[in-house]
Parts: sequence; C-alpha cells; structure tokens
Amino acid sequence: MNIRNLIVSTGVMFALVMTSFPAYADNNKNRSYRESAAVYDYAQVLSAKPIVRYVTVETPVRECWEDTEYYTVNNSRPSSNPVGSTIIGALIGGVVGNQFGDGRGRDAMTVVGTIVGAAAGSDNAKRSQYSSSSYQTSEYSRPVQRCSTNVNTHQEERIDGYRVVYVYNGQRYATKTQQDPGNQIRIRISVTPAM
Repeated sequence: MNIRNLIVSTGVMFALVMTSFPAYADNNKNRSYRESAAVYDYAQVLSAKPIVRYVTVETPVRECWEDTEYYTVNNSRPSSNPVGSTIIGALIGGVVGNQFGDGRGRDAMTVVGTIVGAAAGSDNAKRSQYSSSSYQTSEYSRPVQRCSTNVNTHQEERIDGYRVVYVYNGQRYATKTQQDPGNQIRIRISVTPAM
C-alpha cells in the first residue's frame, strides 16, 4: 500500500465520520428533549363523587314589636293649709296661755301659749300633708318598641373536591380534584427506562 492510497482512505474515513456526526448529535438532542418534555393524555373517568362537608351557619335576626308600658305617678295633695293650721294653733295656744297667771305673768303665758300653739299647728299640718291618705296615684300607659336579637342556625353542604376513579391502559387509578372532570380526565404520563 502506498502513501497515496493511505491518504485517500484516511480522507474517506474522515469524511464518513464528519457526515455521521450531525446525525448522532441530532439523535442525542432528541433523546434529551424526550426525557425532559412532559407527555399528556386523557383517561376515561369511571366515577367522580363529591367530597361533602357540613358546616353550621349562624345568622343573627333582629326582631322588633310594639308593646305597652305601664307606669304609676304619685300626686301629693296637701290635706290642710299649713298657714291656716299655724294661725289656728297660735290662737288656741294664746287662749289657753291667757288662762294661767295674772298681770305680766298672764301676758307672758299668753305669748308662750301662742308660740307653742303655732308650732303645734304647723307640725300637725306638716304631718297630715305627708300622710299616706294625702297621696293620690295615677296609672298611665304608653307604647314602647322592644327589640331582641336571635340567632338562626342551619346546616349547609360545602363541596371540598371530588374523588375521581379513572382507567388508563386497563389500569384503575384514583385521585382527588377540585372540579368535576366530566367523562375524561387529563393525565400526565411519565416514561422511565427499565434497566
């Protein structure tokens, strides 16, 4: 084999390697893309049952109504005139005091009797003014509005999601979703090589 044949065969081999390198690089690039890209498909839904939670709801309700309120007023009425009682007591006391003593002693007893009689008449008028028989009570009524707040309670259903059973390639699977998926559910397929 001469040098010329060796150079030609080396050039041919180099050309073959260079032309096959882009195909090898594209193949590796596609394999890398397939490994990182997610694959999605649709599976047949067998059942979707709601997950129900019961909650107690409290609602305040204010109710008002018209009512009648009764009240009593005490009216005091003086049973006697205090000035008149004082004057009458002074006259009676002066007459009685005048019966005792003589001369200046009689005058002094008349003055003392008048003072004691006036005090007794005034005191008697005050006592009779505040006695129970001198009060008169009156009863009245007036409309009033009364209100109260009551709490009404009731149960409500809340759906927390759905228990979904689906089949894909003959295998059954179960999951929880927020919405009812309908007849089909979108699934993500993971492909891993078996070593």
